[in-house]
Amino acid sequence: MGSGYFGTDGIRGLTNQAPMTAAVAMRVGMAAGKYFLRGSHKHRVVVGKDTRLSGYMLENAMVAGFTAVGMDVVQVGPMPTPAVALLTRSMRADLGVMISASHNPYMDNGIKLFGPDGYKLSDSDEAAIGALIDGEVPLAQPQDIGRARRIEDARGRYIHAVKASLPEHIRLDGLKIAIDCANGAAYNSSPTALWELGAEVVAVGVAPNGRNINDKCGSTHPQLLQETVVSSGADIGIALDGDADRLIIVDEHGHIIDGDQIMAVIGIAWHRTGRLRGGGVVATVMSNLGLERCLAAEGLRLERTKVGDRYVLDAMRQGGYNVGGEQSGHMILADHATTGDGTMAALQLLAAMIDAGKCASEFLRQFEPVPQLLRNIVYRRGDKPLDAAAVKAAIAEGEARLADNGRLVIRTSGTEPKIRVMAEGDDAALVEQVVADICGVVEEASK
Repeated sequence: MGSGYFGTDGIRGLTNQAPMTAAVAMRVGMAAGKYFLRGSHKHRVVVGKDTRLSGYMLENAMVAGFTAVGMDVVQVGPMPTPAVALLTRSMRADLGVMISASHNPYMDNGIKLFGPDGYKLSDSDEAAIGALIDGEVPLAQPQDIGRARRIEDARGRYIHAVKASLPEHIRLDGLKIAIDCANGAAYNSSPTALWELGAEVVAVGVAPNGRNINDKCGSTHPQLLQETVVSSGADIGIALDGDADRLIIVDEHGHIIDGDQIMAVIGIAWHRTGRLRGGGVVATVMSNLGLERCLAAEGLRLERTKVGDRYVLDAMRQGGYNVGGEQSGHMILADHATTGDGTMAALQLLAAMIDAGKCASEFLRQFEPVPQLLRNIVYRRGDKPLDAAAVKAAIAEGEARLADNGRLVIRTSGTEPKIRVMAEGDDAALVEQVVADICGVVEEASK
């Protein structure tokens, strides 16, 4: 398989089926450990996980792999993905590992790798590790086998970093905040951080049992949070996903505020206070045209990338931006974290709202979204329906019909066999017709 182990966000799959087996996890530990055995110092890897049942199996397998090649392991238990990235850097580790399938159901799991700088690995690093997984990795001599230890204060270290990201003049006293932690990795740390900052916290999705992660809760299932906000009279709601790198907001009336609105809030607030770098915000091709127009009205640009937070981060680093994200809720704030951090992003949004002296419903909807429609079409693995002449012609016709008043984005999913067809424009009826026409042709080509 080689580098084919890695998708758009590490390695991911159904537990106990390749590549998400204990045997492969051990090989990944051996390969990644060997790849990062550089220099004469004692090498160290930080390993965290979310709350999935399979996390225990995969963690132990990876620990065996790392120690077998001579790397020491620091186990931090259930922790958000951004916490693992932060601890990797602060502990001067050579590598960080997060065992998580993010917003997927508990049956899935995944492996995300971070370099010593706390950033996700490059494509070339992943390709090199992928080749080692299928190759022969030399084992350490008996006297050089690594040790494994668990640290108990990892959660406290992360909570301190989260609180430190909030501007000193901001307090959360008087705010009632509902938070849904998706029964995932942030079930303890995020509610604790909000409470320590003075908020009255109403927490749901904080009773993980190994099987209920993302189950009718969290950022991909916001109905629970919407109901909780309204029934509890909360001022605002925060929804995280299973590994807490994704954020969706709910205002006091139960209305959803997506990632595009969150980027607009933070980007404009930072611009007006002189904190924004790069002259704009980085987002993917899926972000709404309304965000682009909203930023332009402030004299800011929207830099678009391929779908995937790693591509957003690459563009941020290359262009000197410090705010970026995805419509789905991944928020990357380079001043505070090396990867998406839903809790830190929520605090920056709360700070802007408090400074404005407005309630969530008044302040957080920064622009009126342009009508946008997304449909997914399942196809057989190995097929390439987008290469069909009829599909290419339908896409060209759709682009011509939308012209300068809309956008069309057609792409293959990086994680599942689906073609994603998205169109947006000022004319909702036209958008719907364009998507329907293209989907019809793609479905015909997929038969």
